[in-house]
Amino acid sequence: MTGLDDWIGRTEQRTDVLHAQPCRFMQATLGREASLTDGDALPPLWHWLFFLEAKPLGALGRDGHPAKGEFLPPVSLPRRMWAGGRFAFHQPLIIGRAASKTSTIKNIAEKQGRSGPLCFVTVAHEIHQDGGLCVVEEHDIVYRADPDPDPDLHPSGTAPTPIQAPIQAPADPAFSEQIQPSEVMLFRYSALTFNGHRIHYDSDYARRVEGYEGLVFHGPLTATLLVDLSLRHVGQTPRSFSFRGTAPLSGLAAFHIQGRNDDEGKTELWARRADGALAMTAQTVF
Repeated sequence: MTGLDDWIGRTEQRTDVLHAQPCRFMQATLGREASLTDGDALPPLWHWLFFLEAKPLGALGRDGHPAKGEFLPPVSLPRRMWAGGRFAFHQPLIIGRAASKTSTIKNIAEKQGRSGPLCFVTVAHEIHQDGGLCVVEEHDIVYRADPDPDPDLHPSGTAPTPIQAPIQAPADPAFSEQIQPSEVMLFRYSALTFNGHRIHYDSDYARRVEGYEGLVFHGPLTATLLVDLSLRHVGQTPRSFSFRGTAPLSGLAAFHIQGRNDDEGKTELWARRADGALAMTAQTVF
């Protein structure tokens, strides 16, 4: 994949008003009373409800995402996933006010993983409101090849790549909550974030093309649930948050969000699949 380094340093800027209605819709999606209003602080990671991009249908790729080659580099690998992210919270974003987001392609790295070639793209975002810096985010995107054909789905295909044994989640959480995904929950979050990725609503595509067990739970929503879990258990606004995806949550199976506090003002967090596998790790610093 030559020429991708030319995209490093590219920037784009968007502005938006942080309207209260999407925030109340997000509360309803999480099963809570829709109470947020103008003047309230935006909960951590809910900035993903804003600064959205809407491309015409003809400008989308096969997966429902905007085609690559404009702001994001034209990576040839077809599958796109959230790999992780890091956040610094400098001051609260306030609902009802305008804000701006500046995005910059920070790094592009090609690697060889256990399942084949990978390409990591790191995008840095800075969100300002009322002249002040509020949130700094680094967003890691990973692109990878299609899975080997499954003979059960494609009788003429070759044998699939052996599946690596997943890492097991910690067995000693201090607090834990079960999440039961549903098609409606995934649809609502996709709608709120204008996310057209078909793995979240097209089960045939998710299974037959991208090789998942079924519909895939959004990585950003998992991260949002984890930072919210730590916020409710500590009762303070975090200074920073980071997360990394380790295995997909797919097939609408129930999973747990879990964590424990340490003595240094940190909360270690993770998402545990029904089979005990570690789906995401995260850390909040207060």
